[in-house]
Amino acid sequence: MAADNRAPSHMRTGLFYAIITYLMWGMLPLYFNLMADASPVEIVASRVVFSLIFCAALLPMLKLTGGFVEVLRNRRATLVLFAASLLIGVNWFIYVLATTTGRTIDASLGYFINPLVSVSLGVIFLKERLRVAQWVAVGLSAVAVLIMSVVYGQVPFIGLGLAFSFGIYGLLKSRVGGTVAPVVSLSLETLLLIPVALLALVWVQGTGQSTMFTAPERFLLLASTGVVTAVPLIAFAAAAKRLPLTVIGMVQYVGPSIQFFLAVFVLKDHIGAEKWLGLSIIWVALVIFTADAVLHVPRVFRARQTPRPVWYLLCSAGNKKSPIASMHKSWAHRIW
Repeated sequence: MAADNRAPSHMRTGLFYAIITYLMWGMLPLYFNLMADASPVEIVASRVVFSLIFCAALLPMLKLTGGFVEVLRNRRATLVLFAASLLIGVNWFIYVLATTTGRTIDASLGYFINPLVSVSLGVIFLKERLRVAQWVAVGLSAVAVLIMSVVYGQVPFIGLGLAFSFGIYGLLKSRVGGTVAPVVSLSLETLLLIPVALLALVWVQGTGQSTMFTAPERFLLLASTGVVTAVPLIAFAAAAKRLPLTVIGMVQYVGPSIQFFLAVFVLKDHIGAEKWLGLSIIWVALVIFTADAVLHVPRVFRARQTPRPVWYLLCSAGNKKSPIASMHKSWAHRIW
């Protein structure tokens, strides 16, 4: 009886964490627009550097230093995460480029179609079999991209670049996702990217494009990219522990939806008829895809256990009972 009484509270807590997560992810275009006069290279390089600094502070606080060293000694995991780090670096660059040059609509398009791209990658690389509804959803998204390409006269490279870089990133992370805690993974990925990031910052400084030290508020904005990167990751991990996968699957569209409405009503991005048509088809595809997922989710994933604290989720990915380990094919491995 006590457990039943606690369930609504745990759901509310999970929804709170999920709302915080997707509000932060959804508001990122406004955040990056504050730095629009900085080059995407400087913003992404700063994000790598300050994310690593923030994670370096988190590792001992969460007692993950030993786990970080252990993963670093694992050649296979390190190689996989190195490839993943390159992809997330590309993903970050495309996203910052889009949101600082008036193309936030294209960025939201990328994250709308990402679940469908991930399913397609599962078919190609993991030999997964799709149900009829899933094939319909994937087919509709392909038609939408084709319509936008033909009518607009240009392939939506930003949307496709974000969707495929993030989708392949998720595919790679699934190879080590059950053995590497999220904060450890982010720490290692940014560590592997740090040489490139430092060279990029030196280049930006040498060419006179650096804005980091032009004003105190500018430095604070760039330095806060580490917190903005890591905090949603931690909040999402907490939400994933407390909410059913069906809820997690549906709320993942909150982020790109917020970005879409910000682009249209706040940032005043231009959106032509071909994009409205393409996005409408993609939304229909997502409704079909989500409804099919809800109808076919296994009972074992619908049942939720009594949640443990956030640090348990972040620190125990190597444990077979850990929610991160048990969500091999869930959205939890595609956190960012």
